[in-house]
Amino acid sequence: MTGDRDPADLSRTFRDVLGRFASGITVVTSLADDGPAGFACQSFASLSLDPPLVLFCVAKTSTSWPRIRATGRFAVNILAADQRDECRAFAVPGGDKFAGTAWSRSVHGTAHLDGALAVVDCLIDDVHEAGDHHVVIGAVRDLRDHRDHPPLLYFRGAYADGVFT
Repeated sequence: MTGDRDPADLSRTFRDVLGRFASGITVVTSLADDGPAGFACQSFASLSLDPPLVLFCVAKTSTSWPRIRATGRFAVNILAADQRDECRAFAVPGGDKFAGTAWSRSVHGTAHLDGALAVVDCLIDDVHEAGDHHVVIGAVRDLRDHRDHPPLLYFRGAYADGVFT
């Protein structure tokens, strides 16, 4: 369907067009043998009610994903509008992403970020390769709604606050 379009132009247009879809921002975490691991993720969605399943997409180049995958479990921390600093910390590769971030160990062996709107704890159910990403399906084992606050959103390449009445 791309026809004779220049691949660089298609890539730029793809980013511009899909950037018009506002998405929530999450941080996917777990506790590996060598400590907590996590990364910022905006490609997160519910997948099934019966059984309860969620999915997220992670770049094949991620250095945090292999550490999380090895644990067999993860938590999805849904970020609030006032958690831009946490998002920035988890969006960069390498380093101690948890430095300066308040978090606690869950009973499921994952890391829960303080201040998150909600957290979904999962077992890794399946992983599929798709282009330059992995599509990860998680079987929900526990979920908690922590606070009522506007969400942190991403829209057209920038943060946006979701204000709902």
